[in-house]
Amino acid sequence: MDKQNVQMNDPHPGTQLPGPPGYTGYPGTQAGYPVPPAGYSGAGPVGFPVPYQPVTSQPGVPAGVPWMPAPPPPLNCPPGLEYLTQIDQLLIHQQIELLEVLTGFETCNKYEIKNSLGQRIYFAAEDTDCCTRNCCGPSRPFTIRILDNTGREVITLERPLRCTSCCFPCCLQEIEIQAPPGVPVGYVTQTWHPCLPKFTLQNERREDVLRITGPCIVCSCCADVDFEIKSLDDKYVVGKISKQWTGFVRELFTDVDNFGIQFPLDLDVKMKAVMLGACFLIDFMFFEMTRSEQRAGVW
Repeated sequence: MDKQNVQMNDPHPGTQLPGPPGYTGYPGTQAGYPVPPAGYSGAGPVGFPVPYQPVTSQPGVPAGVPWMPAPPPPLNCPPGLEYLTQIDQLLIHQQIELLEVLTGFETCNKYEIKNSLGQRIYFAAEDTDCCTRNCCGPSRPFTIRILDNTGREVITLERPLRCTSCCFPCCLQEIEIQAPPGVPVGYVTQTWHPCLPKFTLQNERREDVLRITGPCIVCSCCADVDFEIKSLDDKYVVGKISKQWTGFVRELFTDVDNFGIQFPLDLDVKMKAVMLGACFLIDFMFFEMTRSEQRAGVW
């Protein structure tokens, strides 16, 4: 494992990724943030099946893992994204579903999103029906709802049903990031390439901001897999999304994955949220496989 991967796992990173010559910081928060749609309350839909409690001392919340204190919200920051203003790393840990491990029956994915100190920032849960999950598999359209420590839904990820074959460049993968729900702040679109995983990060006006490039062979066997976040001209690496190796037993018998995201500290919080959406899209496209597929050797 190289030094960069070690830094991703280090809970006290001491350095930042280098920027281009004359680097003075990435785009700040954008003025004129639209008002949330009428009727928005911040909470998820009634009856949303997330076994979630915002207070760690109550039943239903894993003990011993503190929540990150909410910093004061800066100006023009979407509600709930103030947590992202003070961090340059995110760790995404997918929770193990016992029913899925024992039966192979695909259940809704759930994730803990933490900072580099191990403090929880958000809790994310997939909201799809049983038929979609088990018929469409990892290609399924989904809604992922991301909640903060008060139980308020602050980010919504919407992935439509799209083609997964590189032979059909007119219908490639895409995910929309909303913060708060109903207000798009950015998009992640797949860029056609015959052998490399490539994506473009866009702002709410569909303007290209950054690019993501993955390895030619996306293999998570005994090593981390890095997807580099680059400038539009591909000259400078400004961050990365890493699928972290979790061990042979866990990789073989489950589709549970851990990811790390690294980005500049002063990057616009909206683009940090877009990178989070890119991480989930990459997970479903390349690493969300059933046990039978893994045993058959599809890595």
